[in-house]
Amino acid sequence: MSKVCDLTGTRPLYGNKVSHSNRKTRRRFNPNLQKKTFFIPETNEWIEMKVSAKAIRTINKLGLYDYMRKLDKKAGF
Repeated sequence: MSKVCDLTGTRPLYGNKVSHSNRKTRRRFNPNLQKKTFFIPETNEWIEMKVSAKAIRTINKLGLYDYMRKLDKKAGF
């Protein structure tokens, strides 16, 4: 299963785990992805997407349709 947000494209980040003795080992920071079903009243349909918690908060604020249009404008489509 890929760890990529369907809307924002957020991917895992890589960094170091630093112990008390200051040893560094590589680790992975995964995004907080949730599988969520959204209803789009403009098109009268349900869609299931894997989105990050940050995207869910923004969708609750703006609405899914407006958020997707905002992302399209930002990407230049």
